[in-house]
Amino acid sequence: ITRDKFVPIIKFENQVPPSEQTVDFSLFWEVFNALPEKYVDKTAIDGQKLLYGAISGMVRSLGDPYTAFLDPKQNQAVKDELSGSYEGIGIQIGFNKDKRLVVIAPLRGTPAQKVGLLPKDLILKIGDRETFDLTLPEAVDLIRGQAGTKVKLSLQHEGEDKPYEAEITREKITVKSVEVEFVDTPGGKVALIKVSRFGETTDIEWDSAVNSIQLEKAVGVIVDMRNNPGGLLTSSIHLASEFVGGTIVKQEFADGSVKSLTVDHKGELLSIPLVVLVNDGSASASEIFAGAILDAGRGKVVGKKTFGKGTVQDALDLAGGSGLHVTVARWLTPKGKSIHGEGIEPDIAVER
Repeated sequence: ITRDKFVPIIKFENQVPPSEQTVDFSLFWEVFNALPEKYVDKTAIDGQKLLYGAISGMVRSLGDPYTAFLDPKQNQAVKDELSGSYEGIGIQIGFNKDKRLVVIAPLRGTPAQKVGLLPKDLILKIGDRETFDLTLPEAVDLIRGQAGTKVKLSLQHEGEDKPYEAEITREKITVKSVEVEFVDTPGGKVALIKVSRFGETTDIEWDSAVNSIQLEKAVGVIVDMRNNPGGLLTSSIHLASEFVGGTIVKQEFADGSVKSLTVDHKGELLSIPLVVLVNDGSASASEIFAGAILDAGRGKVVGKKTFGKGTVQDALDLAGGSGLHVTVARWLTPKGKSIHGEGIEPDIAVER
């Protein structure tokens, strides 16, 4: 960073309500110049880290745990996860309504699931680091690591007072997002589709599964969204379009305007009997899917109340490989219900 002899003044105009703010950045430059001059350990001074820290603090001041700045390493980690291959323990993490760091869901067959981590487990410590002031990218950065190394977590099951500890060996995590199998019943074959996340390959894998369902002439479909932590909004719309027409989800913006997002193709399974399985590890995009089915009366939603993440983030790639995730809207079910912090109540409640 270089500073010219002028002091930058930036004006922000808010649309609701109309007002004007003036920010004098001279304080920023005063601190930025004082640290290299005054701080005892000169080797710790890194201009790029100072810049990233300043930006991260600015974003964090909004108080939204899902709006976060990502340095290049953190940004790449998120992209790796969406691609379905990374090194870690196999959990999606987020925040509960109290803004505490929690497990959204452990992925099936991963180290996290094998040691007994459950949806909505509080993550109290990662190693020796308390989590109360961590951003989501910082927490992911601490949990991820080279396959074969270990990470120690201090956790607490939802509704329990006593913490527990888990030492978990990281592995190479490669997760196929859509898997289909067929169960023979007296009435014919029923397709069981497990959707573990909504990533970059999900739409292609889903289309292949639908093709198999048609070839096998299945008489019913069960879509298993349990412990699906979400992912790409566009992918949830693609999957829901297979079963319903019209609006899949609505987005409510800061100015109160609402935009309806509709199907992206004519579905191949519009009339087949349908059941959707959910639990408290079903979040975000999987809740969008379940909400669309529920509001349309298209099939039965069975299981436990879902996690309750009802905000939409836009992911921006920035200079040098860094990124910004910013909450741009709240999503609503087709009938206009917000589920943020509340979750979706199933038609038929079944405990885990």
